[in-house]
Amino acid sequence: MSLEKRAQYHPRTKATVTSTKHREFRDDDFWKELPGWANISKEKFADHVWQAQHSIRKLEQIKEVLGHRLRPEIYQDIIDGQERTPMNIRITPYIFALINWDDPASDPLRKQFLPLGSQFLPDHPYYMPDSLAEDEDSPVHTLTHRYPDKVLFLPLTTCPVYCSYCTRSRIVGGSTETIEKHGHGANPKSWETVFEYIRANPTIEDVIVSGGDAYNLQPAQLSLIGETLINIPHVRRIRYATKGIAIFPQRILTDDAWVNAFLSVHKRARSLGKQVVIHTHFSSAREITKWSQMAMDRLFSEGVIVRNQAVLQQEVNASVDEMFTLVKKLSYINVQPYYVFVPDLVPGCEHFRSKLREAIELEKCIRGVTAGFNMPSFVCDLPAGGGKRHVSSFEYYDEENGISVWKAPYVKPDQIFTYFDPIHRLSAAAQKRWASEKEREAMVNEAKSKVK
Repeated sequence: MSLEKRAQYHPRTKATVTSTKHREFRDDDFWKELPGWANISKEKFADHVWQAQHSIRKLEQIKEVLGHRLRPEIYQDIIDGQERTPMNIRITPYIFALINWDDPASDPLRKQFLPLGSQFLPDHPYYMPDSLAEDEDSPVHTLTHRYPDKVLFLPLTTCPVYCSYCTRSRIVGGSTETIEKHGHGANPKSWETVFEYIRANPTIEDVIVSGGDAYNLQPAQLSLIGETLINIPHVRRIRYATKGIAIFPQRILTDDAWVNAFLSVHKRARSLGKQVVIHTHFSSAREITKWSQMAMDRLFSEGVIVRNQAVLQQEVNASVDEMFTLVKKLSYINVQPYYVFVPDLVPGCEHFRSKLREAIELEKCIRGVTAGFNMPSFVCDLPAGGGKRHVSSFEYYDEENGISVWKAPYVKPDQIFTYFDPIHRLSAAAQKRWASEKEREAMVNEAKSKVK
């Protein structure tokens, strides 16, 4: 692709790569700008108990906290959004206060956690509630085993915040107007079948503890899972997956019981030559403040490795400036940028999605602006359980119609997988073809026929 063509996707300037704004961290009493929290002291705002108790979960709370700053048309748009989203509202005061309430419609934090009815687009014709086929690859309840040496354990389905683009919206976030869900809380008795499966499969070396969110595990539960897994001889690596550092850093700073439970597991694992790390989930540089830096300072001082998995989202981080700042800011606070995922084909997410080509070109523009070990891999987690593949590793890509065809030789060697660009970002002619069920089936079959 020519430089001129590439510039159409992601214009890049020298100012972008020489900027030092990633070293600047917000450190003001920003929550006091909201009428409902104008009298909340810094000490109280820092308290993890206060943060948890005052999380925004209902529409009425939004009105109470924002007061005169909430415009009627925005509030109605939020109400409309709740009628269409597959996720309930749950936002920590920290994140809610960071939203720019002078212009909430365009704010990247609001976009991630508080959907507006006006932003939604029709779901893609090939969307799937369980896009990654986690249930299909589940040998026992709450466990997914897709890769030979790695399993995904979901001990609970609750989170400290609910993201609008959640890949597990079929089970996480509570039932809504659009979907009835069957989630589960933390139940240690039910975990024994998971532990027995792992013990019985010596190829398993890597366990991801996710959910939901590991942040919502109680200290004793965190310890129970960690100690049990450490005691399985062939388990070498444990990853606790949590968005907590990004959206609730106060817990790392003030909840000593939770932090000490994690550190105890971490230290014991190291004494046995094993690894326990945290995988977190910053997607916007706006989420990274002085609170984030202080939380990471505490973990870093204890030798804890933290990696980041972001989701590529239009109008959140899909430009060179936004992604550059995110990557550099993460690196600066000692969070390793690990993955940037293109969004999964799940309900309610079309407005977030980019073309595959846009993701490829964005990575090309970002690569080289920092050290290689701080450069995230841009990946597509293939629908139907093909696993994570680099965005440029497709077998065939029909860019005009937005159809990419993939293979996963080691994961599922006999299958062919497809991923699709968002229809609204295609040409008018392509959109017309997609409107016909007969034509779109023919296009998909034609693309698949190109791959042997």
